[in-house]
Amino acid sequence: MDYKTNGLGTCKHIESVLVNLEKNKTLKKLLAEPFTASYSSLFLNYLPTRHISLRIGTNHRQEYEQLAKAYRDANNTLLPENYHTIDGFIAKAAKISADFRCYDGAMDYIITIREQERRHATLEKLFPNGIASPAFDTLVKTTLYPYQREGILFAAKTGRCLIADDMGLGKTIQAMATAELLKKTLGLSTVLIICPTSLKYQWENEIKKFTDSSVTVIEGDPLARRKQYQQNEFYKIVSYNAVIADTKWITEVSPDLVILDEAQRIKNWKTRTAREVKKIASPYTIVLTGTPLENKLEELYSIIQFIDPFRLGPLYKFLAEHQIVDEHTKVTGYKDLHAIGKLLEDVVIRRRKKEVLTQLPERVDKHLFVPMTQEQTDIHEEYQTTVSRLVNKWKRLGFLDEKDRQRLLLSLNCMRMVCDSTYILDQDTRFDTKITEVMAILDDVFATDNEKVVIFSQWERMTRLIAGELKTREVGFEYLHGGIPSKKRKDLVKNFHEIPEQRVFLSTDAGGVGLNLQCASLLINLDIPWNPAVLEQRIARIHRLGQKRNVQIINLISSNTIEHRMLDVLKFKSSLFRGVLDNGEDQIFMGESKFKKFMHSVEQMTMEDEAKQPDIAETEQPIPEQKAPEPQQQAAQLFTTAAQVFGTLAQTFSGQNTTVEQDANGKSYLKIPIENQEVMTKGLAALQGFLEAVQGDNKKDLA
Repeated sequence: MDYKTNGLGTCKHIESVLVNLEKNKTLKKLLAEPFTASYSSLFLNYLPTRHISLRIGTNHRQEYEQLAKAYRDANNTLLPENYHTIDGFIAKAAKISADFRCYDGAMDYIITIREQERRHATLEKLFPNGIASPAFDTLVKTTLYPYQREGILFAAKTGRCLIADDMGLGKTIQAMATAELLKKTLGLSTVLIICPTSLKYQWENEIKKFTDSSVTVIEGDPLARRKQYQQNEFYKIVSYNAVIADTKWITEVSPDLVILDEAQRIKNWKTRTAREVKKIASPYTIVLTGTPLENKLEELYSIIQFIDPFRLGPLYKFLAEHQIVDEHTKVTGYKDLHAIGKLLEDVVIRRRKKEVLTQLPERVDKHLFVPMTQEQTDIHEEYQTTVSRLVNKWKRLGFLDEKDRQRLLLSLNCMRMVCDSTYILDQDTRFDTKITEVMAILDDVFATDNEKVVIFSQWERMTRLIAGELKTREVGFEYLHGGIPSKKRKDLVKNFHEIPEQRVFLSTDAGGVGLNLQCASLLINLDIPWNPAVLEQRIARIHRLGQKRNVQIINLISSNTIEHRMLDVLKFKSSLFRGVLDNGEDQIFMGESKFKKFMHSVEQMTMEDEAKQPDIAETEQPIPEQKAPEPQQQAAQLFTTAAQVFGTLAQTFSGQNTTVEQDANGKSYLKIPIENQEVMTKGLAALQGFLEAVQGDNKKDLA
């Protein structure tokens, strides 16, 4: 590879041999004599750029000269228009002499060019109207914007390219759609996706959501990973860390297409990660990064090297042409950058948000799935066990008392808290991944734009951790939480709007209402509230009347947790908040049918086999007290009251103290002994609310 890319026509090994040979006077004289081979050949010439050269030897020279007239130019370069007829030339040349040679490099290059031309012809036929062609409608299960269609067609035609769009423009969906397109048109059988560990499940979810293709995530011990590589899934997702150890197995798989996500991971060509990734060979590749060039020109060179190692020439020459250095050879700047852009225009496509603003929807919501640490997982599973036992108890008895309901709500909330960080539950520990992801997003945003960002979390301790990271990175921010007096909140908003250096507005749900933060167009939710209305209140801080820019919402979701399952299983808008009926008084009652739906949702959400879990014993260690949300707490009290009332009625009807009496007018009354008048009064009020709710639901059903 050194010989092929250094632009010198030789390599260090040959140069070393020559230096030693020249020390011998006899051999030095022999080296000075010109050499002409006796055989003729076709070979891949790397100077000044790659092309096919014809070398005619001394044997049968005139015959080869005559044959080559129609195929070569004056410099003995094979004419590109003859690549498709080269097979005939080779056959005729071999008949002249069995010594004729066509080297593998030359034939591979010719085949690559011919396949590229065939691919272009196929795509032109499939997409006769360019990005307006209807063939785009069936690639993936979503509507593609015009600029995304342009990126897909560009990637498919180029075969090996870099999509360097701004964050939020859908580089992932463009890569997936290109893979699906090449699968349909060229019969691709294996796509290898290399991405950061935190994005593996994000890719898996996106593939399952938008395509019908099979997918597997490569993980586990070495033996498990090797078996996973050998499976037949179309998409195989692996982390950069695993690639370092698995290069040999990846080579055995021989993927048709490699998708390299967050490709800035290979921007330093000296790292082991970059070296191992660049060993992976594939006919097609799509590289994704919104920041191909952050600090040094070498970073762009390293990324392009994976796409086409010949594109930018040798590194020493590339840097010499574009670096500006002082007398001490320190780099002080760069020059002729437009020439680099011109050189890369057929392998790099980049769109800025402002360029495609009219194509974008007003609001784009995205779930970003991140893994948890093992410490977070252990705590999450511990609380999940508690929830599963309570669900099992509810299934057996048909109801839960107030103590169990409080424990259920608290355990569910603790599961949510630990999805963010163990620090929220225990300030002596700090295990999390979401904060790292948020900082990566901010780095990406701040590297390419002057955009401002709003970050929300339900937990003050989580926002406290983010504030610490922002201070460490010297990022200006405003910080709102429940401890900030109302008078000072106006100043926080004013500073965020008017001071350019204040890039982030960090807030708990104390800032979820009443704030106008329209100067931002990106909102990051570190966690999802139980109540969808609270989520919409957060979003309304930036997505509101008067917002002139498109808004992007990123929800961070911990993979395979209560957060993840809430998205599809637990529909609180319908099963909880619509089930909690407020009659305008201080009592809120959830109908039994609604409560059953809620408990079934909890059962599915925790994904535990409750049958294996024993009931929670009353002697179990109590969970530290924490105030439950007001609606749930009131509902829990009503459930207890209602259960007591219904239990009393059941016992009364089966007892012998119940009598039927008549008044003076002859009307019959049921006489029931009551031990606790207050309980019965509240219970009857709850029963009335229940009947009114049922009546209301029946009217809706009839309507």
